[in-house]
Amino acid sequence: MSLQLQPQVSLKPFNTFGVDVRAQLFAQAHSDADVREALAYATEQGLPLLVIGGGSNLLLTADIPALVLRMATRGIRLLSDDGSQVVVEAEAGETWHPFVQWTLEQGLSGLENLSLIPGTVGAAPMQNIGAYGVEIKDVFAGLTALDRQTGELRDFSLQECDFAYRDSLFKHEAGRWLILRVRFALSRAEHLHLEYGPVRQRLTEQGISHPTASDVSQAICSIRNEKLPDPAVLGNAGSFFKNPLVAAALVAELKTEYPDLVAYPQADGQMKLAAGWLIERAGWKGFREADAGVHRLQALVLVNYGAATGLELLHLAQRIQKDIAERFKVQLEMEPNQY
Repeated sequence: MSLQLQPQVSLKPFNTFGVDVRAQLFAQAHSDADVREALAYATEQGLPLLVIGGGSNLLLTADIPALVLRMATRGIRLLSDDGSQVVVEAEAGETWHPFVQWTLEQGLSGLENLSLIPGTVGAAPMQNIGAYGVEIKDVFAGLTALDRQTGELRDFSLQECDFAYRDSLFKHEAGRWLILRVRFALSRAEHLHLEYGPVRQRLTEQGISHPTASDVSQAICSIRNEKLPDPAVLGNAGSFFKNPLVAAALVAELKTEYPDLVAYPQADGQMKLAAGWLIERAGWKGFREADAGVHRLQALVLVNYGAATGLELLHLAQRIQKDIAERFKVQLEMEPNQY
C-alpha cells in the first residue's frame, strides 16, 4: 500500500478553527490511486471515511472514529483556449487562493472576486462558495467526482450540480461523491463584477478608475484582511452563518422596529438578510466566554482564542441562533460542517 496511514493524529493543524481533536486514522491523498486505496481500506476495516480539504469549513466537536483523508492532490492545466475563453482544470487539493492568483497571472479573469477565500479547489463547489457578487456556479465548467458507492468516475455539468446559495448536490450527498478535480470557464477579456459598493470604494480610494482583474483581486484582499481574522493568527472558519432568506412580509414587519435592517430582494420574491447585522444588533459582536468568542470587528465570524473546544464553539453558535430567533423570528443556519 502506497497510502501512508497514521494512527491517533491530532487534527489541530488541519482545521482553521485550530480545534485539537484526534483522528483514529489519518492519511493524505496525493493521487486518485491514494483515494481508491483509502476507500478500499476503510471498507475492509469497517471504518467510516471522512474526507477533508483545507479544513476551513469544519467544526470538530469530538475525536473522529474514522479514517480521515486529507486531499493533497496538486496540478493545474489548461484544457482549452480559443484566445478568448479558457477552460482551466485544477486538482481538488490545490489551495484556493494561490489557484486564483495563478489564473490572474495567466491573464485570466473570472475568479478575482473570490480572492482570499480559505480552503481548497475541491471543497469550493461543495457549498458553491461566493463573495462580492460572484459564485462558483458563475464560472463553473464541470468537475470529476468519484462515486464512493460504485467506484466509478463521473463528470458533472453545471445543471447536474444543483448549485444554490451556499449549497449543491455534493453537500446533500456528502457521503457519496468525492470531488477529484474541478474545471472553470475563464476569460481573457475582463468582465468585472463591481456591483458591491465596498469594492468600488476601495478602488476609488486607490485612485484606480479603470481596474483590471488583478486590481479587483487586490482590493478584495485588502477588504477581507481588514474585516476577517487570519486563521493562522486567530482560529476561525470565516463566515459562520449563512445570510438567511426570509419572506418579504417578515422584512416589512421588522423594518417597523428596525428601519436600518439590511435586506436584499431576491429573484423569487424572498429577501436576503445580513446575518452579521442581526448578530451585531443583538449585541454579540466582540462577545467572549473563555476562549470561544465572536470577532470584535466582524459579527459573522466565531473565533477560537486558543484553547476553545469544538463543543464550546458549537454551544456559543446555538446561543446566538436562539437569541436571533427570539428577537427577529429568523432562523440562522450554520455554514461549517460539524463532526
